[in-house]
Amino acid sequence: MQRKTGFFFDERCLWHSAGQHVLVMPVGGWVQPPAGAGHAESPETKRRLKNLMDVSGLTAQLMQSSASPASEESLLRVHTPDYLRKFKELSDQGYGSVGLHAPVGPGSYEIAKVSAGLAIAAVEAVVTGELENAYSLSRPPGHHCLPDEGMGFCYLSNIAIAVEDAKARHGLGRVAILDWDVHQGNGTQAIFYERPDVLTISLHQDGAFPRGYGGAQDRGTGDGEGYNINVPLIPGGGGDAYRHAMERIVVPALERFEPELIVVACGYDANSMDPLGRMMLGSEDFRQMTETVIAVADRLCGGRLVMVHEGGYSEAYVPFCGHAVIEALAGVRTEVEDVAYAAIQDQQPRREQRELQRELIDQQAQSLFAG
Repeated sequence: MQRKTGFFFDERCLWHSAGQHVLVMPVGGWVQPPAGAGHAESPETKRRLKNLMDVSGLTAQLMQSSASPASEESLLRVHTPDYLRKFKELSDQGYGSVGLHAPVGPGSYEIAKVSAGLAIAAVEAVVTGELENAYSLSRPPGHHCLPDEGMGFCYLSNIAIAVEDAKARHGLGRVAILDWDVHQGNGTQAIFYERPDVLTISLHQDGAFPRGYGGAQDRGTGDGEGYNINVPLIPGGGGDAYRHAMERIVVPALERFEPELIVVACGYDANSMDPLGRMMLGSEDFRQMTETVIAVADRLCGGRLVMVHEGGYSEAYVPFCGHAVIEALAGVRTEVEDVAYAAIQDQQPRREQRELQRELIDQQAQSLFAG
């Protein structure tokens, strides 16, 4: 069934530059200048996704819109004044860094405000009933950003800003944030760690980023205890690991929480071709996860679902993953064929590896939901 799906995009987001890097290593010393794209968080993954959508005809079946930059009032609901001031000064200066792996380029502050503004507009349209669901092609991403520090290519916490804006303007109550970026969503976790009104769930490669972190033991504190869930997955787990985690942990957690809105931090760096992840997913795995969340949203919150773009660094393959997700959101299929999917399936983990990962997920589910 085709849905009234929004697609929030702005060309300005593709103009953010992190300066000269090779993947995540700054050029200089023993690091040679790049021959190709340079920094891992380049605009090409997003640009090629949008181009594929245009050529396939998918864009034409969506309600496409841009958005105003996030206001200072919206940013201050999440970030400290000192951090925003520092970010703005470095952006005006044209270089610098606001945290670990968070280099700033000319105009990064203004572009990041557009990125957050797209997420705000997507949530707004779904919460008010203008759209059934929506996808925000936000860049730069946001899920690693802390209230007072950038991190991991993230400069503003796009999803947290959008959620807090909707709470302030529309009295939105319980919100569930599901993060399936290959890296743990530490920024979103930190922002809502003491809050019972926001459930945060992160599926991620164990120990990838923040380095060495898995987080299964971190469940929130104070009033927020029990409202933060981390599911660290063994590298190479493939589609079976994610399907089992969705079935045994994510869906039951969402059903217990009964959110009024579900937001997905939609990173694609768990894909098989990603240079910064090792989780071996294909585009159909992302489609299936999206369909699972759609079904839960239909049951629990009238279908209110927003996807916000996060990581994903394979310029060749991210477009197929994102295209599959947005097709699922809209309830349509185009003629696009993922020519790499069969080869990815041939590389999935063997039975013994799958059984080990399932056992670990089952153990965590029992711990989470016992009694």
